[in-house]
Amino acid sequence: MEDSDGEDSIETPELPLEIIVYILSFLHASDRKEASLVCRSWYNASQDLRFQKNITFSFPASASSVELVRGLGTRSHCSLIISQLDGFSMSKSLLLEVGLCLGSKLESLALPGSSITEASLLSLLPRLTSLRKLDLRGLDSLFMSGAFLSREEHRQQVSLALSGLEELDLSDLRYLSDLTFNRLTGCTPCLHRLSLAGCHIAFEFDPYRGCPVGAVENSSALLSLRNLRRLLTEQKSTLVALDLSRTSITPESLRTIAQVQGLVLEELHLHGCKELTDYSVEVLVKHQPSLQRLDISACTELTTRAVVAIARGLKSLTHLSLSRDWRITEKGLADLLSVSSLRSLDLSECLHISGVEIVKGLSGSNAARAQLQTLNLKSCTYIRDVAVFSLAKLLGNTLHELDLTSCINVTDLSVCAITTYLQGLVVLRLGGCKEVTDWGLLGMVGTTKCEPDENRGDKGPRFTRTFGNMGFFKPPRLPFEERPKLVTQDDLEQFKEQMGASLLALNRLQELDLTACSKLTDSSITQVVRHPDLQRLSLSMLPEITDASLLSVAWHCRSLTSLALSHCPQISDWGVAQAVPHLHRLQHLSLSCCNITDRSLFLLVQHCKRLRTLDISRCKNISATAVDLLQSQLPFLENVHCKFIGGTDLTHLTL
Repeated sequence: MEDSDGEDSIETPELPLEIIVYILSFLHASDRKEASLVCRSWYNASQDLRFQKNITFSFPASASSVELVRGLGTRSHCSLIISQLDGFSMSKSLLLEVGLCLGSKLESLALPGSSITEASLLSLLPRLTSLRKLDLRGLDSLFMSGAFLSREEHRQQVSLALSGLEELDLSDLRYLSDLTFNRLTGCTPCLHRLSLAGCHIAFEFDPYRGCPVGAVENSSALLSLRNLRRLLTEQKSTLVALDLSRTSITPESLRTIAQVQGLVLEELHLHGCKELTDYSVEVLVKHQPSLQRLDISACTELTTRAVVAIARGLKSLTHLSLSRDWRITEKGLADLLSVSSLRSLDLSECLHISGVEIVKGLSGSNAARAQLQTLNLKSCTYIRDVAVFSLAKLLGNTLHELDLTSCINVTDLSVCAITTYLQGLVVLRLGGCKEVTDWGLLGMVGTTKCEPDENRGDKGPRFTRTFGNMGFFKPPRLPFEERPKLVTQDDLEQFKEQMGASLLALNRLQELDLTACSKLTDSSITQVVRHPDLQRLSLSMLPEITDASLLSVAWHCRSLTSLALSHCPQISDWGVAQAVPHLHRLQHLSLSCCNITDRSLFLLVQHCKRLRTLDISRCKNISATAVDLLQSQLPFLENVHCKFIGGTDLTHLTL
C-alpha cells in the first residue's frame, strides 16, 4: 500500500479484543473512558463486563438526560443517581424513559435533591423489577399528603416489582408516618438494610394525641416505635443493618429494639443520638453481640463505661466510631484494641485521648490485638510524638489511613516515624499540624533545631514592667517568635544522597492533606510530593509556597482529581499556565485568595474539561464575565464559588 506522496505505509494489524481489554485494565476509569473514543474496537473493549461492575451513573434532570438514558439501555445492568427532578413535564418524561429503557436492568436508584409527585414515582416503580436499592431520602413531596400507596392496586403493582429490594433509605423524611411507612415496607418483604436517619420518630409520647406511643394504631401524623418494632419483628430473618442516626431514641427504646426476638444485627448507626447512656450501650451489646459495625459518634452522654462494655461484648467488631464523644477517656481503650477483629477506629475530637492506652492495647501478641487499617485521631490535641512513634511502629504496613488533623503537638519526629514504619499508607492527613516543617517531609529531622539569634546575644538580665514577669528574668520566647532553620541548597544536595525515609517512601499515597502546615515551603513540596497515584491533595493556607510547588505537583502527580491551593497568595497565572496542561483528570480545584486573573480561567476551560467544582472566591482580579464564560464552556461544572471577586470592597459588608 502506498501513500499519496509515494512513501510506503505499514498497515497496523488489529489487536485481538482480549489484548485491548487487558491493556485497558491498567488504566484509571476516567482514562479508560477517553481510550474508548479511539475507535470502535477500543470502545467494545471498554464495555467488557469486568469494567461494568458497580458503575453508577449520576446526572441532573435535563432534556439531554433522556438521550443518555436511552444509550444506557444497551447495558445488562446499571445504577442511577438522578438529581433535581420536579413535577414538570421534562422530569416526568425522563422517569418514563427510565422505566421503558432500564426497567428490568436497573439495580439501584437514588433521587437526591428532587421534588417529584406521587404519580410520577408510582408510574415508574412497577417497571423496576430488578431493583435492589432504593434511596428516597429527603423526598418530602411524596409523603406530605399521606396518600402515598393508599390504593390497593398500586400496592400490588409495587409489591411485585420490589419483592427483591434489599436496601431502603428513608432518611430525613419529615412527613413519614405509620400509615405510609407500613404501605411502603409492606411492598419490600426481604429488606437487608434500612435507614431512618433524621426522621421524626416518636419513641415515648405522641404529642398529637396526648397519649403514650402505641396507644393508637397506625398514626397518620408520625412514625412510632411500636410500628418500627413491628417491622423488625416481621423482617428479622433478613434485616442486618439499621440506621437511626440523628433521632431522639431513648435508652428504653434502644433496649426494645435490641431485644426483638430473633433479630441479629451486624451494623447499627446511632450518630448524634444524644439521649443514649452507658446503660443503653451495655444492653445493646448484651442482646446484639454479633454487631460488626457500630457508630455511636456524637452521643455526648457516653463515657468510658460504654467503651469497656463494647470491648468485652462485641468480639466480632470491625468498625467503631466514637467521634465527638467528649466524655470518653483513655480508660478502656487498651481492652478495645485487644479485639482482634477491629479494623477501623474513629476517635476524632475525643479531647481526652493521649494514645497511651492505645499503644498499651496494641502491644500484645498479634493474635490478641487489633490489626487496624484506619485510625482517626483528628483534633486529639493530647497526642504527641511519643504516641505517634509507638503507634507507627506497632501498626506497621497494616495501616492504610491515618488522620492527625489538628493534632497541634505533632512535629517532624512524628512525620519521620510515619514515613519509616507506615509505608503502606493510602491516606495521610496532617492538616493543622503547624509544627511540621520542611525537614520532617524531607526526612532530615536531625537538623530541625532552631538556630540561636546571633544578633541577640546574652546581654544579661532585663527588667520588665509586666506584672506577671516582675523581676530580673527575661520571659520565655513565645512559639511564634521561633522560626526553623531554612533549607539551603546544600541541605537539598544532602537529602538527595541520604538513605533516610522521606515522604517519598509513602509511594501508595492517594490522598495527602497538608492544610495550614504553615512552615512548609517549596523546598520540601518540590522534592517529596511526587506520588503518581495521588488523587487528592490539599496545600491550602501554605503562604510560603510559590508557582514552583504547583508546577512540580502537576508534573509528578498527574492522577490528581482534587487540588486545594486556597490562601496561597504566591500562586499566580504563570503557575496555573504551566500546571494545568498536566492535570486533565482534575475535577475539584480551589484557588480562593490566590493571585490569579481571568487568564487562569481561560486556561482551565482549555485543559480541564472534567472540572466539576471550582472555588475562586476573593480573587480580586477575576471578572464576572470570565466566570460566565467558564460556566458555559465546561460541560460537567456543577458549582463555582465566586464570592467577592473583581475587587469587591469587603469593608462595607454588614452582618
